[in-house]
Amino acid sequence: MNPIKTYDQLVKENESLHWQLEEATDIIHAIRTGQIDALVVKKEDGHELYTLKTADQTYRVFIEKMNEGAVTLNNEGIILYCNSMFASMVNVPLSKVIGLSFDTFIPKECLEDYKDIFKKGWTQDGKFEISISSHESLIPCQLSVTTLELDEGVSLSIIITDLSYQKEIQRLLKLNNERLESMNAALEISNHDLQQFASVASHDLQEPLRKILIFSGLLKSRHMQELPEESLQYLEKIIASSGRMKTMIIDILTYSGLSVNDNHFEQIELNVVINEVLEDFEILINEKGATFEIGELPVVEVNKGQIRQVFQNLIGNALKFSKPDEPPVIRIEALAGDDNQSGFPSSYCRISVSDNGIGFDEKYGDKIFSLFQRLNTKDKYEGSGIGLAITKKILDKHNGIITASSRENIGSEFIVCLPYKQKTEEESDTEN
Repeated sequence: MNPIKTYDQLVKENESLHWQLEEATDIIHAIRTGQIDALVVKKEDGHELYTLKTADQTYRVFIEKMNEGAVTLNNEGIILYCNSMFASMVNVPLSKVIGLSFDTFIPKECLEDYKDIFKKGWTQDGKFEISISSHESLIPCQLSVTTLELDEGVSLSIIITDLSYQKEIQRLLKLNNERLESMNAALEISNHDLQQFASVASHDLQEPLRKILIFSGLLKSRHMQELPEESLQYLEKIIASSGRMKTMIIDILTYSGLSVNDNHFEQIELNVVINEVLEDFEILINEKGATFEIGELPVVEVNKGQIRQVFQNLIGNALKFSKPDEPPVIRIEALAGDDNQSGFPSSYCRISVSDNGIGFDEKYGDKIFSLFQRLNTKDKYEGSGIGLAITKKILDKHNGIITASSRENIGSEFIVCLPYKQKTEEESDTEN
């Protein structure tokens, strides 16, 4: 019968076991990190020397600190050494990995590929993608294969990089790209349908509207003397509202038409475009007593019809929103490069269109380019509220921008930024 140990004896025994465990742990760590090249083991018949030749010290220290898995194979594919990261990847204790054939961790469907990699690895360095097994799961990996001259001779070194994260990112990117392509295709179909609807609806609306205007005009001209004053006022409102609706329909057709890819650009003198617009407004200019101050404008590569629409809208607004008691003064000039605060490079020009009109509160500066946005009542200033939205959309198609600044009862300034020369599709793709 064993004597019962005292508390102090148990404490001392526990301390002794604790130190033995720490010593064993230190020895294992020293072996794994290459600090020990041999062990002397005490046996009943004496001492025996065991030399550690699975890898040299520098190599072991290096691969143990790596974030990737690492193994060293002999010419039969047996794992002579591996680091703790690889053991963690395959979820097998480190002590049980060494001595196994590396193809133990290769799934059946990848064995032929692995054999090819193993064969090539002895004659040339390379990187290969393959899956390795970790219990019931597969880990996509990159194998970086090279030969090394170690203590036991030439060995095959394989660095195993886990590609799970990269593959998942690639999968999500592919999935998102497929969704984006699908959404873009659906959006293109939807836009096409909307354009056709806007065009058909607008054309269909014009016919009954034309009849409203014709018969309202006939009623006014033939029976004006017979109609009571109140009825005549109603008729005037019908004619005015029909006129505004006609303008709006035409503007909707123009806006929807801009969605079509019309990228016909040519070198145009902006002064010529401005003069054409002024000829169109000749009657209104004379009625308003407007004065124009036009500087020397550059030659730019644009779609002439569309850029003419831009300046027609800007000049038309300057004339429309003039003060009732002060003749309009409208200035159109190219701003010097030194004044360029827009952040655009020297390959862009800036054209200023300013006036001395009623202006607007600058807090609405972003809203004025929105579709159907009006800052004034329609009974005081006619229009559809689409003009500046059309202007912005045209400039977007020209890779340009438009900005506005204003002060109420002082005037407004619109600055159009345009590239002197449009980039080709190849140049745009290169930049992207």
